Amino acid sequence: MLEKQEVEKDVVFQHLDEVDEIDQCDNILELNEEQYPKFTLAKNKARFLRMVSWYRQKEDWIEVAPLSQVGKTFKQQTKELEGIRSSKMDYEMELETGTLTPSQRSYRKDELKMCKVHEKMAVHLISKLQKKIKSGRR
Repeated sequence: MLEKQEVEKDVVFQHLDEVDEIDQCDNILELNEEQYPKFTLAKNKARFLRMVSWYRQKEDWIEVAPLSQVGKTFKQQTKELEGIRSSKMDYEMELETGTLTPSQRSYRKDELKMCKVHEKMAVHLISKLQKKIKSGRR
């Protein structure tokens, strides 16, 4: 039983290393495909690729977007960021309880990683939106 707990701790620490790598990346959109975070769930791999595409398109759009639409998008993204952070906290708390089965733990870790990546991309987009709004008001 003690050995099983040690293996589970190793898995958690391995996951934390991967999450720390995400934290150290300034802009996920600048990564090449080999550097993308690895997800165990196929649905999260697909979600991640869709997110990257959406955020890249939004960054291009910001350059030519009218200020009114940039402000609207800023409000939407700020609200969405609150939801992302709430989900991230839920997954972190569930992982800390230690009462999950290995399959549940794997799922929660993957979802936590997805939340971290999503949060990172949203924060980056929000900062670009803020810059556009400030430059447009001058």
